[in-house]
Amino acid sequence: MDQAKHLVVALYSDDATVRSAVKTALGKKIDKDLPTHEIREFATAAALRLFVDSKKHIDLFILDGEAVPEGGMGVARQLKDEVFNCPPVLLITGRAQDNWLATWSRAEATVTHPIDPFTLAKKCAEVLKTNSIIVS
Repeated sequence: MDQAKHLVVALYSDDATVRSAVKTALGKKIDKDLPTHEIREFATAAALRLFVDSKKHIDLFILDGEAVPEGGMGVARQLKDEVFNCPPVLLITGRAQDNWLATWSRAEATVTHPIDPFTLAKKCAEVLKTNSIIVS
């Protein structure tokens, strides 16, 4: 893989502590087999949509299912319906019982609150390796 490439992760949560926890969990590299990444943070779904509409490259969406007033599950479903070749989505759900809703939203993976850094990094790496990044 070309190590000069870096990944772009779009992170949506209205909660600054959730965004901070995700950034801390992912560090500078999600996985030893993946390049470094840049995290673009969005506190509102409207700001995320503007970024998506600008056609800037995104490798992974991480969306907070507990965000208000627009939850990440509805935003995920809209992205999957409206974005051609939509990048993979990882949803952060409030509880494991909500994971069936992630299926409805067509997310590729889920983790639950509170965010476990090791689980989040592992799931992100799996999703990126499986859905959008070819690792040599």
